[in-house]
Amino acid sequence: MKHITVTITSICTVLLLSGCLGVPEGVTPVRPFDKTRYLGQWFEIARLDHRFERGLTKVNALYTERKDGGIDVLNRGYDREEARWSSATGRAYFVKSENEGYLKVSFFGPFYSSYIVFFIDDDYQYAFVTSYSKDYLWLLARKPVVPDDILEQFKSMAKAKGYDLQHLIVDNTSD
Repeated sequence: MKHITVTITSICTVLLLSGCLGVPEGVTPVRPFDKTRYLGQWFEIARLDHRFERGLTKVNALYTERKDGGIDVLNRGYDREEARWSSATGRAYFVKSENEGYLKVSFFGPFYSSYIVFFIDDDYQYAFVTSYSKDYLWLLARKPVVPDDILEQFKSMAKAKGYDLQHLIVDNTSD
């Protein structure tokens, strides 16, 4: 009986730790992907709301290379209600290969979630990102403001892939 309990616990742990590493239906990670060109500062232009960024504006991320080949992540956003900057640090690793925009990212110990770049322009100035479900969606850019046609391209592509944009948060201003 103890063996069965250990086996079930092990299976549940594996499922829990890997359950958030999928790719949503209709989404394909970018290939080829250039990690070196992706590193650096990105500004969040649009997102679907979720608990870990709720109430934040001017959200940005800094990606730097780790010594172990992964990527360090520093996310920052301004909480207007508390009148202060909030930040979170994490780490990311490629799921399959560095040639594919499909990573796993963790901000909480051993728990990882998918980080999927499904569009990036040739100059690595704009990236469309999702996670394991269509409840997560971001438009990232190298500058805090993007042209209207980029925002419209993002919305159009996201809708075509089945994302519900009814509650999309857009922060496309320089103030």
